[in-house]
Amino acid sequence: MKATDAITLSLNSLWVLVAAILVLLMQAGFAFLEAGSLQSKNAGHITGKQIITLAISSIVFWAVGYGVAFGDGNGFIGYSKFFLSGIPAGYDSIFFLFQLAFAAVSLAIAWGGFAERAKLAVYFIFGTVFVAIIYPVVGHWVWNSGGWLFKLGMQDFAGSTVVHLQGATAALIATLLLGPRIGKFVDGKAKTFAAHNIPFVFLGTFILWIGWFGFNAGSTVSTGVATSGYGQFFGYVALTTNLAAAAGALGALFAAMIISKTADIGAMCNGVLAALVAITASCAFVEPWAAIVIGAVAGAFTYWTSIALEAKGLDDPIYAFSVHGISGVIGTLSTGFFAAPKLVAIAGVGKAGLFYGGGFHQLGVQALGVITAFVFVAVASLIVLSIIKATIGLRVSAEAEKAGLDISEHGAYGYGETEGK
Repeated sequence: MKATDAITLSLNSLWVLVAAILVLLMQAGFAFLEAGSLQSKNAGHITGKQIITLAISSIVFWAVGYGVAFGDGNGFIGYSKFFLSGIPAGYDSIFFLFQLAFAAVSLAIAWGGFAERAKLAVYFIFGTVFVAIIYPVVGHWVWNSGGWLFKLGMQDFAGSTVVHLQGATAALIATLLLGPRIGKFVDGKAKTFAAHNIPFVFLGTFILWIGWFGFNAGSTVSTGVATSGYGQFFGYVALTTNLAAAAGALGALFAAMIISKTADIGAMCNGVLAALVAITASCAFVEPWAAIVIGAVAGAFTYWTSIALEAKGLDDPIYAFSVHGISGVIGTLSTGFFAAPKLVAIAGVGKAGLFYGGGFHQLGVQALGVITAFVFVAVASLIVLSIIKATIGLRVSAEAEKAGLDISEHGAYGYGETEGK
């Protein structure tokens, strides 16, 4: 190996490792965000659940999931590289760690639909199946060079569909099967369970915002110099990511002020996350102005859908489907409109979008990817969760739910509270 090649490999390996650590740090972001958004009697349970998420993901993705997603196989599934067999030490093992972090994020998203009422055992069973089979199958379709959606040229740079829509779809199915939390709907009207710790919500959002630079910019898996005047491409991806997040915060804030007549802090935080979800697919394909449009639309639309779905009787405790599902769809479809030819050439995937003279081809591919991923994950999740519901059950008892999962599942309150508070 030439000295320059060795230096390039070392720099790329270091960057991917740093990016993987940033994405792994997002588990802390989810913990603070969810714990702060929900009732204090469940805060300790939520933090423990995030440890379980990363533990299950690490072992199961190593044993099975990575092979299904990135192993050699056919257009639909991989069937090699189980237990990382044949994977040498060095860059490949770092790439595995990076992809593991993505799988853990998708699973963490799914848990949003289970919040405050699911049995602890369900996390172990469903989490294992999700990371071993459900998540990596769609990952194989889109990110494996042999995958059928990859061959069609689907543009999902860092996972608006692969990571976020999958997790959100599983959350939606869980939400429907579990039913609303006790006291959520009174006489057909939704009762607001106010976030008990807004600073935690902010802290979680900020950790996720920072972690997203690893998520999106890390997906370049390279520090190499790009052409066409875009310089270091991972830096460009970081730029579009940040612009979208900023626009999402403002888009959600203005939507809240118009719809609810209040400058809702939680809405701003969810707007940031919705925009980050949306730009995840398109960050490498769109110009800065388009990133701002995508972020603002995702932020505003997510706020509206969260209210609309709740009004229809859906108790999605942290709005996982609106933030990660709806925005995942917006982001995946956005490249069909906004993908710029020069950026498509650098990324090397798919074709230009409708607004750049590319016609409807790319939009059609993106829509096909969204629909098939949603249907597959919804059906698979429904089957697995229905079996669990018919055997050990999905939901804790009413007494356990009222007392809080901290005390009923773990034996102590996260805040040292006494029963009844």
